[in-house]
Amino acid sequence: MLATPDSQQTHLSLFLLVKKYGNIFSFQFGASSSVVITGLPLIKEVLVHQAQIFVNRPVTPIREHVFKNKGVIMSNGQVWKEQRRFTLMTLRNFGLGKKSLEERIQEEAQHLIQAIEEEKGQPFNPHFKINNAVSNIICSITFGERFEYQDDQFQELLRLLDEVVYLQPSMWGQLYNIFPWIMNILPGPHQKLFSNWEKLKLFVARMIEDHKKDWNPAETRDFIDAFLKEIEKYSGNATSSFNEENVIYTTLDLFFAGTETTSTTLRWGLLYLALNPGLQEKVQAEIDRVLGQSQQPSTAARESMPYTNAFIHEVQRMGNIIPLNVPREVTVDTTVAGYHLPKVPVPGTCSLVLLPCLPSTRVPVTSRVPESTRPPGTIVLTNLTALHRDPAEWATPDTFNPEHFLENGQFKKREAFLPFSVGKRVCLGEQLAKSELFIFFTSLVQKFTFKPPDNEKLSLKFRMGLTLSPVNHRICAVPRP
Repeated sequence: MLATPDSQQTHLSLFLLVKKYGNIFSFQFGASSSVVITGLPLIKEVLVHQAQIFVNRPVTPIREHVFKNKGVIMSNGQVWKEQRRFTLMTLRNFGLGKKSLEERIQEEAQHLIQAIEEEKGQPFNPHFKINNAVSNIICSITFGERFEYQDDQFQELLRLLDEVVYLQPSMWGQLYNIFPWIMNILPGPHQKLFSNWEKLKLFVARMIEDHKKDWNPAETRDFIDAFLKEIEKYSGNATSSFNEENVIYTTLDLFFAGTETTSTTLRWGLLYLALNPGLQEKVQAEIDRVLGQSQQPSTAARESMPYTNAFIHEVQRMGNIIPLNVPREVTVDTTVAGYHLPKVPVPGTCSLVLLPCLPSTRVPVTSRVPESTRPPGTIVLTNLTALHRDPAEWATPDTFNPEHFLENGQFKKREAFLPFSVGKRVCLGEQLAKSELFIFFTSLVQKFTFKPPDNEKLSLKFRMGLTLSPVNHRICAVPRP
C-alpha cells in the first residue's frame, strides 16, 4: 500500500504523483476514497460535461458537524439550488456589476490607503488591514454596514475566521473525519475549530435579531432583509430551505467566502510586487499613464490597463489559493477517461491505484438514508495546481510572468485559467471578486511602492489552510511622490 499525500503540502505531493500515475488516480485516506483529476480536458469533462453527476459536495463528519446541509457553499440538492438562486439574484439586486457597489469598493479602498499611510513607510504586517477592507464590502451587502478597522468586535470576527481557515484542514480536522466518535470527546484544536464556528454563527444570529427589530418588508436594506422577506414568503412550506437556520448559514457563507479568498489573493499580490520591482514599475507606469495620481481606479478603466490586469491574473495563477478546488462527490456510478468512478467506493480499495474500467460494483444507498449515516462517497479533487503550472499551457509555468496573459500588448483570456472553478458550482462571487481585486490592487499601487523591509527577506512560503495563504510577513508601503 502506498503512502497518502503529505497533508500540509497535498497539492505539491499530488503534483509529483501525477507524473507517476497520470491524469486520473485514486488514493485512500481513512474511510474516504478520493480521485484526483488533472488536465483541462478531464476537468471540463467532470465539471462541465458531467456536471450533474459531480455537482454535490462530499459529506464528511466535519461538514456535518459545522454546516449540516445548510447554506450555499457546502449544501447539496434542493437546499443548494434554492440558496444559490436566491443569493445570486440578491447580490445582483444589491449592486453586483452596478455603479453603486463599485463606489463602495472605491470608498473602502480610500479607507485602506489611509490605514496604510499611518505606517509611514515602515514595515508592517498587511494581513488584517487587507482583511478589514475586503470584509467590509461583503459586510455592507450582508449586514448593511461597514466596520471601523479599530472595532474590537470586527477584529475578533476576523481572528476567528482566520483560525477556522487554518484549523479545518489540519491534522486534527483530518483525524476528526476518520474517528469522529472518538474525537468528539477528546480535547484538542478541533474543539477550538467548532467553538469558533459557533461564535461566528452567534454573531450572525445577533445581527439577524437586530434586523428583525426594525425590519420593514417594503424596504430591503441588505441581504439579511431580503432573506427575512423570503422566509415570510415561504412560511408554512415545510420543504422550503428559507428558514431561521439557513439565513444564518447562508449569510455566514457569504461573510467567510467574501472575506478570505479576495483578501488572500491581494496579500499574494503585494508580495509579488515587492519581489518583482521591475514589474511593479511597469504596473505603476501604466497607472500613471491611464489614471494619473488623482483619478480613482474603476472597472471601466480595466480595458485600458492590460498590463495591470495581466499582473492580477498572474497573481491568481501563481498564488493558487484553492489548489485542489472545492471538493466534489460522485452522485451516481460513472466513467471518466475509461476509468470507473463508483458512487460508493469498494471497501478496502488500496490507495494510489489506477481505477480500472470495470462493471459497476453497486452498494445500494437510498435517498431516505440520512447524509450523516450513509457510507462516504467517492470524493473528486480537480487539480488546479497542475492546470495552472502546466508547461503545455504556460510559457514559464513556475515563474511569475504577467506576459502569460498578454498578446501583442493586449489582455488575453486563457481557457486553462480557472481560479473560480467552472460549471454549475462556479464561484458565485466571481464578478464581485474581480471588481474588488482590480480596484483595491490598482488603488494601492497608484499610491505606494511595495518593498521588502531592510535586512528582511520576503519569501513565497505558504500556510496551508482552507486557502493557500502567504506565511506571516512584514512589508513596506512607501508613499509615491
